[in-house]
Amino acid sequence: MRLQADGRVIVEAGTQDLGTGTYTVMTQIAADALGVPVSRVTMRLGDTQLPKTPVSGGSQTVASTGSAVHDAARSLREMLVGLALVDQRSPLCGAAPEAVVVEDGRMSLRDTPARGESFETLLARHGRQEVEANAEARPGPEHDQWAMYAFGAQFAEVRVDADLGTIRVSRMVGAFEAGRIVNAKTARSQLIGGMVWGIGLALHERTVMDERLGRPVNNNLAEYHVPVNADVPAIDIAWVDGNDPLVSAIGAKGIGEIGITGAGAAIANAVFHATGRRVRTLPITPDTLL
Repeated sequence: MRLQADGRVIVEAGTQDLGTGTYTVMTQIAADALGVPVSRVTMRLGDTQLPKTPVSGGSQTVASTGSAVHDAARSLREMLVGLALVDQRSPLCGAAPEAVVVEDGRMSLRDTPARGESFETLLARHGRQEVEANAEARPGPEHDQWAMYAFGAQFAEVRVDADLGTIRVSRMVGAFEAGRIVNAKTARSQLIGGMVWGIGLALHERTVMDERLGRPVNNNLAEYHVPVNADVPAIDIAWVDGNDPLVSAIGAKGIGEIGITGAGAAIANAVFHATGRRVRTLPITPDTLL
């Protein structure tokens, strides 16, 4: 992470954004930890020449890369505050570190907000073009002592045509606990997407293999069926607000897969409740019910 002389912040990590909002969330984490507006932060991702990160899978990106971004921002913040505290030309010279707050790129005393200066002023006075901080985050011993996974409960309502055996999901509800939710909009979108994926798992998606060649026969979206808008009902999402200090530096757990976990089982249980038929292979199709 680098703070430039004009107050812009560059953050670099080799992770990827798969459409889940990694750019947005990492920018938020950096801005919050450093004490600058999000408009000043530029997040650079997706290049193997950038600092190494885990793969974008296993519901770990925010907890792992996000923790490293947080720690780098805190290190950079402490470096800048420390520089001001020993600078006799700074309004903050001689103050206690714990008395300094940083907001909108400006350092000031908590009890005397008028006494302070901006990051840009500090760097200009010292003739610095940029200040850099690096950090890494990895699991500690607490991961061997405690369970730190996200969890949830999912509920489904289905309607089954008694004559044709066709199944329609009419309502779904999911409630989750995933530690600190960094961005409510992207989190809700991911959880809804996971539950839609669960509808596909339970009712639509099936790979048909050619036993002679070992290749999928339906390797296209004309024959491999996925849910479309007409298949997706109203989906209600809720979560318990939390902040687990043991799971990561930012208190966040993963939500990448928790949306689908349980969705297929909830739909299968609803079909059983409606028909009395316990189907244990997916997808559940009319021929398995008639």
